Amino acid sequence: MSIKIRKEDALNYHMQGQPGKIEVVPTKVLSTQLDLALAYSPGVAEPCKEIAANKEDVYKYTAKGNLVAVISNGTAVLGLGDIGPEASKPVMEGKGVLFKKFAGIDVFDIEIDEKDPDSFIKIVKSLEPTFGGVNLEDIKAPECFKIETELKEKMSIPVMHDDQHGTAIISAAALLNALEIVGKKMADVKIVVNGAGAAAVSCTKLYIALGARKENIIMCDSKGVLNTRRTGLDSIKQQFVLDVPFNTLQEAMVGADVFIGLSVADAITPQDLNNMAKDPIVFALANPNPEIDYNLARRTRQDAILATGRSDHPNQVNNVLGFPYIFRGALDVRAQEINEEMKLAAVRALAELTREPVPDMVAKAYGTDRIQFGREYLIPKPLDPRLITTVSPAVAKAAMDSGIAKHPITDWGAYHHDLQRRIGIDQKLISRIIERAKQNPKRVVFAEANHHKILKAAQILKDEGIAHPILLGNREEILALIKEYDLDLADCPIIYPREDDATVARYAERLYQKRQRKGLSYLDSMRQMRERNYFGAMMVEFGDADALVSGLTKDYPKTILPSLQIIGTADGVDRVAGMYIIMNKNGTFFFADTTVNVNPNAQELAGIIELTARGVKFFDMDPRIAVLSYSNFGSSKGEVPTKTREAVRLAREKNPSLVVEGDIQGNVAFDTRIQQETFPFSALADQPANTLIFPNLASGNIAYKLLMEIGGADAIGPILLGMKKPVHVLQLGSSIREIVNMAAIAVVDAQLHEQNDHL
Repeated sequence: MSIKIRKEDALNYHMQGQPGKIEVVPTKVLSTQLDLALAYSPGVAEPCKEIAANKEDVYKYTAKGNLVAVISNGTAVLGLGDIGPEASKPVMEGKGVLFKKFAGIDVFDIEIDEKDPDSFIKIVKSLEPTFGGVNLEDIKAPECFKIETELKEKMSIPVMHDDQHGTAIISAAALLNALEIVGKKMADVKIVVNGAGAAAVSCTKLYIALGARKENIIMCDSKGVLNTRRTGLDSIKQQFVLDVPFNTLQEAMVGADVFIGLSVADAITPQDLNNMAKDPIVFALANPNPEIDYNLARRTRQDAILATGRSDHPNQVNNVLGFPYIFRGALDVRAQEINEEMKLAAVRALAELTREPVPDMVAKAYGTDRIQFGREYLIPKPLDPRLITTVSPAVAKAAMDSGIAKHPITDWGAYHHDLQRRIGIDQKLISRIIERAKQNPKRVVFAEANHHKILKAAQILKDEGIAHPILLGNREEILALIKEYDLDLADCPIIYPREDDATVARYAERLYQKRQRKGLSYLDSMRQMRERNYFGAMMVEFGDADALVSGLTKDYPKTILPSLQIIGTADGVDRVAGMYIIMNKNGTFFFADTTVNVNPNAQELAGIIELTARGVKFFDMDPRIAVLSYSNFGSSKGEVPTKTREAVRLAREKNPSLVVEGDIQGNVAFDTRIQQETFPFSALADQPANTLIFPNLASGNIAYKLLMEIGGADAIGPILLGMKKPVHVLQLGSSIREIVNMAAIAVVDAQLHEQNDHL
């Protein structure tokens, strides 16, 4: 499903809070006068002197080795053309975000007001002392060819124009795999390339480097085939001129084995596809609309292997599979350039990774039990966590083998772990959840639909295909808000319990049956059923909705009580618990119980451990659990150390394979060095905890809120563990994105309930 972007949402996203998408964050402590003296004057003079004596020490004492410049002059921005350097800045910031998210690389975006290639080259060359690499972006052809070529010659750091090489590398990997599937050889196939811009030229050159024969490649521009009868062609296009007897794209398509589209929408027709050879390979990469509609192409040629640039079809050729990991490998060996050997290494690494068994966590993210190499899986998925540990080492090794690495890697095992640490391999957790939700969206009822945040979140959920929202509340108020915020929620049901007497009566009867021996009269049941949290919970109970999300405007106990009374806990669960996912630059961590149980005893704490372990596995992670205390393994006496030790004993007794430790202090749970030296028997001595169980509600609640407010951590939650059916409670005042994330979790929870598995 394609994503519909609303102008207001896009503008709000970029200007809310601190404008833009990036910021600079210090990496050293700056809390005392000594810290300041070390960071600046007079202490900073010492590394300055070391670097003056040996320029290579700039990598040792500064951020240069992990810093890339994303540079543009705004002459070819997206599909918008020459809109100027200022207007290109949001795109360059976005590229910086992708570098950071996928490869842990820091970025300064630089927009240069200069169209003259020679002057542009001079400016960029002068920036070399600052950066470890340069990513050129959105620079129009043919100037981009001259700019990249000369900068590579003049600079001794990696330079790559991603518009040229990104698509080339990813499409080449897909092409290698497609040819293997159909049993054809690169040297034998007839290739038609439609488009003669930067990406098309780079793609063609890379295919030739992989074995394609130049005489078998027909390139077309907007005026037709580049043949010997064409005049006025520039030097770039002249490289691909062939002496062929035809002039049009349609003629070129006859008998073609491969079509590479880097041009415009609807450039080819079903007849063109029918004119191609058996098992045609069709990469229609124009964005947002390909050279031929995917579904039309599929109906026309069932034997075709198809790829597009879109995320809503198989085989998306997405540059994010390449540039973050290519620069990562290049930076890590201090490569002097990104050469052909490194590009080819990236191509082969991507192609080979596709042929390997796909982890369950990736398959689940895309809503299937299995992803397997074949016609609809030619290249890895963007959320595959193995990309950084596959592509980056391949690129680094190619740099070393070709003699341009100034800092070779000697311990590849340590490098593998360093790559995972740099990116925080769990950063993609919520992305995987959202992708899983999209594969089988469920009906999520929102009990507070008369709030604009809920409606805006519902719009995102609907547009992105994550969920089917059901809106509870006063119809007139909701419709007024929809109109005020210019939303399109016409196909989302709006239910107002105070006006739905028949359903209220049906639900009230069920509530009365459940609660009549607990002091609830039928009239009380009728009254409560007109309250939206009761009504929403009963919708889930009856199967009229798949999940309930509430809590934006009410405190936690009042929100959860109706669901506990109506739906109740899962079989074998005595009490529910609340878990937060805490994410920062060090990784992803799970905190429980943070919202429900005030002061659990040892038996109850053991139950929370079990629920939390199940919840962590729901997110495709292996729990390493620390049950926290103010003591370490009996070093102090008291109620908390005693009950945490007993809870660990009970949890291990029930599940001997569980990695759980306690009583243990919070810092020790993460410090494997201390554990190995002082507590070598600890279950967490080799790998630190990723899951923290708090001894009481006060400590857990305080800890996660402090981390959110002053620790710079992001949080998802609270996630309700142990319910019989999917119910999830928002944090009071949650943001729109937090509502969307929680709804996605609710959808996946509902999917798993269908399979008799749940949070």
